Amino acid sequence: MLDFINYPVSFILWCWHKVFGAVFGPATGIAWVLGIVFLTFTVRAILIKPFIKQVRSMRKMQEFAPEIKKLQTKYKNDRQKLAQEMQKLQSQHGVNPLGGCLPMLLQIPVFFGLNNVLQGFKPGATGNYYFGADEVSSYLNANLFGARLSNYIAQASHEITNIGSNLTSVIFVSAPLMVIASVATHFTAKHNVARQNPATATAQTGIMNKITLWVFPLGVLVFGAFFPIGLLVYWLSNNIWTLGQQFLIYKKIDREEEEQKAQVQEKRNNLGPRVGQKPTQPKKRPTPARPATDETSADETTNSAQNKGKPAKKWPAKQPSVKPANETTKKPAAGGNTNHTGGTKVPGLTPDRSRSKKSGRKRP
Repeated sequence: MLDFINYPVSFILWCWHKVFGAVFGPATGIAWVLGIVFLTFTVRAILIKPFIKQVRSMRKMQEFAPEIKKLQTKYKNDRQKLAQEMQKLQSQHGVNPLGGCLPMLLQIPVFFGLNNVLQGFKPGATGNYYFGADEVSSYLNANLFGARLSNYIAQASHEITNIGSNLTSVIFVSAPLMVIASVATHFTAKHNVARQNPATATAQTGIMNKITLWVFPLGVLVFGAFFPIGLLVYWLSNNIWTLGQQFLIYKKIDREEEEQKAQVQEKRNNLGPRVGQKPTQPKKRPTPARPATDETSADETTNSAQNKGKPAKKWPAKQPSVKPANETTKKPAAGGNTNHTGGTKVPGLTPDRSRSKKSGRKRP
């Protein structure tokens, strides 16, 4: 049923066994253990891009966590409406919730595929997917501190002795692997929980965190008694890879986000005035030259046109000169009558008075 998984897994294991078998010997336990370890690393290296997408998707969901909290409060009694609004919000922000689960989902068939391959190493088997009869025999006889890779603690005693092993050696090898794998599972889950945003925490989230922190590691410790040693090696190496990968990728993403924040802050600082610097005043437009009028001379017009950009000087308007009436003289008309003083004779005036009595005014 899972041959589409079993064949690729067995092929990768076959390749790595050939590599380490050439160094340590094909029938040695260390060659098979390293083959299983590097099979795990190969599969996880293939899934590293989906894992990075998973981390970035989680970070995006944390950015609009307050909006998620509002939807959860608003539609707490209507789960169907809440699911619709959550889907709409995730599509607006370009977040795919399935993308965060993809690496974990892909590891499940790999785990079952490897288990099927290891279970295929049985006495008398003529082949096991990519492995021939000689390689099946090599795996069954591979010695790891007195235990065989196909043994497990809960295995029947006669099955253990049939391949030349004993229960004490199996416990001696399996128990440390179970404990270390359980501890690695706990710290991997703890690292994930520490990255969660408290704003999105709900009752369901708290329950899931407790399950991943305690139930899964305890399950590895308990059910590890039913796992072959080869599968325990896979589980341990998988958790060690996950823990190191999370540390490096989270650190890289945090550094990228800090650099982006620093760039945004630098742009804001460049737009604003520096410390101790006065804000720049907008440049004033030059005053247009006024046309020459009776109150402004042509020279002022020329000077204002030449000194563009400088504030124009305001000069007081030139007042017209008014001469007193008694200082105004008129030239005598040709042939006109003049008085005895030589001035022009004005009708109605007498020599002793400037105006006649009819005017009612005396000469000053």
